[in-house]
Amino acid sequence: MSHQLPSLASQAPAATSTPGTPNVARRRLLLVAAAAALPLAAWRLQQSATPTPLSWHGTAMGAPASLVLHHAGDEAGAQAALTAMLAEMERLEALFSLYRADSWLSRLNRDGQVTQAPAEFIALLQAALSMARHANGMFDPTVQPLWKLYFNHFVVQGQSSAPTADQVAQALSLVGWQGVRIDGASVNLAHAGMGLTLNGIAQGFITDRCSEVLQAHGFNRMLVDMGEPRALAAKPDGSAWHLGLADPRQPERALHTVSVINQAVATSGGYGTRLDAAGLYTHLIDPYTGRTAPAAESVTVLAPTATQADALSTALSLMPRSQPAARLALLHTQPGCRAICIDSTGNVSELS
Repeated sequence: MSHQLPSLASQAPAATSTPGTPNVARRRLLLVAAAAALPLAAWRLQQSATPTPLSWHGTAMGAPASLVLHHAGDEAGAQAALTAMLAEMERLEALFSLYRADSWLSRLNRDGQVTQAPAEFIALLQAALSMARHANGMFDPTVQPLWKLYFNHFVVQGQSSAPTADQVAQALSLVGWQGVRIDGASVNLAHAGMGLTLNGIAQGFITDRCSEVLQAHGFNRMLVDMGEPRALAAKPDGSAWHLGLADPRQPERALHTVSVINQAVATSGGYGTRLDAAGLYTHLIDPYTGRTAPAAESVTVLAPTATQADALSTALSLMPRSQPAARLALLHTQPGCRAICIDSTGNVSELS
């Protein structure tokens, strides 16, 4: 893990990664912060007459992560809070990571069951299944077989044409969130070959948990981004945090800006990971058809928690724009949330 000391620069592009593979760009499309990498032990507080916020930059779940923490000169307290946050982030990665063979999620996918799972693992699975119910299956953590099919086909094998209809049908036969069975601290998958990815919700969950750790250390003004950003309170001057939303057609530039206080923000869009050269196949996969979301569109959700924002943006990005009533109905199942859509022409609109 590399640690960086960024200045908060809302217009700088953030790198990305995809479910199950640490080396491919992910769908996180918010433009947040960037700076030169420093060794693990090199993070520090920048002090001046007016204390500069603690800025940290690294990775979480294979995706860029960052923290901007206003500490009012409490250097020792900020150091302790950051250390505790990094420990919590590492602990949660050991539960949810797809590219760690020893994670609880990898064990579940490999063995089809786990027992005596940690409480956070069960809690996140329950949150994922709850969103699946609200979204009528358009959010589905069991799409991992489809992701593996597309990744192996395009990235590993280097194919330029699409997988066959039979290959897609075989992967689809293993998809279905109803096949995830939770009994206390035990989880079972209904069919051999099923697999889960939590990358459509885990980054938000980790952001929320890391925020709680920092709050427990007495800090309340911060921008925490463990894959999805969450702003707690305003800046010391009372102003909001500003985050730029990428233009799906030119992801290196911001097309729209949102101002947030006590809110989390998550963006989903197919352009974050194009699997083929033409951009016809992306990492966002329809659990019903096996097709992937368009590359040049995105949905951003502002929500009370990063867990909500992460899962809801994924679901809404897969729901057809031709079904506005269904998209609005899903949005209304999540109190306090709003959605901003960017279409393939660059038009920005709020889902309402």
